Amino acid sequence: MNFSKRNFIKVFSLSTLSVLTNFKYLFAATKKIINQNLTNQQKDIMFNQGTERAFTSSLLNEKRKGTYHCANCGALLFDSTAKYDSGTGWPSFTEAVPGAFNTKVDYSFGMKRIEYHCANCGAHHGHVFADGPGKTGKRFCNNGLCLIFKPSE
Repeated sequence: MNFSKRNFIKVFSLSTLSVLTNFKYLFAATKKIINQNLTNQQKDIMFNQGTERAFTSSLLNEKRKGTYHCANCGALLFDSTAKYDSGTGWPSFTEAVPGAFNTKVDYSFGMKRIEYHCANCGAHHGHVFADGPGKTGKRFCNNGLCLIFKPSE
């Protein structure tokens, strides 16, 4: 069998594409719409990795004590004590509730970022950066439309 450079590239490309495609579908299969009342914008952000415009979230200036939950499945994600004003235009947190999120590397927009998704339903929430204050040094930059705030009693 004559295995030319061109044939090698074809086989390698098809194999790689097959693996990546299967991974994409595997990852997508973990996402499920639970809240049938999500708006189209919420669905775009949570299931198509969209982003809301900066400084538009009603939760941006929320200062009451309470907890933040996934707008799709209701899972507990953040405590209000971890929220801070990052100046970025999105609700930001120094830490998440342990086990609340799964992460993956995102190379969109020509840079490497860490994207995080609700561990319960797979909904995209935002990106975590290593430029936050405090002991964690993290900034969970969350789309406000993906969150439901529940004030403490």
